[in-house]
Formats: sequence, structure tokens, C-alpha cells
Amino acid sequence: MKRILHAGLITVLVSMSALPAAGFSQTDEQVRQALIQQSIASYPGNCPCPYNTAANGSRCGKRSAYSKPGGHAPLCFPQDVTDKMVEDYRRANGVKPK
Repeated sequence: MKRILHAGLITVLVSMSALPAAGFSQTDEQVRQALIQQSIASYPGNCPCPYNTAANGSRCGKRSAYSKPGGHAPLCFPQDVTDKMVEDYRRANGVKPK
């Protein structure tokens, strides 16, 4: 279920991202971080990932969307971003490997 949500989320994120200039290059790690940032930014609440801070200033931890089954499945860690997501991002945005 989480993989399906990630695939849908990546499609939305790729379509929302600005297209870089032709010849633009990024490492896989930079692409992964960009996808994570976009995923967190698109989350409607204030606790997408365990390391984020709740409204009261405490860490979200197990209250985060990432930690709860079902519903939103934000990308929070580099290992959440698959190689296919990186490839799709590169293809959709004209980003070359560094």
C-alpha cells in the first residue's frame, strides 16, 4: 500500500516541480533530497515525518504520518526514494546525472 501511495505521490511531485535549465545535473542524493523536500511540503498537516516538530514544539515521532499505516505516506528518508523515482524525476525534469 505504501509503495502505491509513493508511486502516486511521485507522479504528483514530478508534475509540480519546476523544470530546470537544459543540461542541469544533480547527484542521485540531491534528487532524493529534492523529492523528500517536495513530499514534506505537499503534506497538509504539520507532522509528515518522525523528525519534524509538532505545533507544541515536540518531535512528531510515532504521531507522524510516516509512522502511521494507511493515509498519507510522505517520503522522509533517502531509502524511501526508489531508484525508479529518481529515474522518473530525471526524465520528467531533464536532469542529468552528476
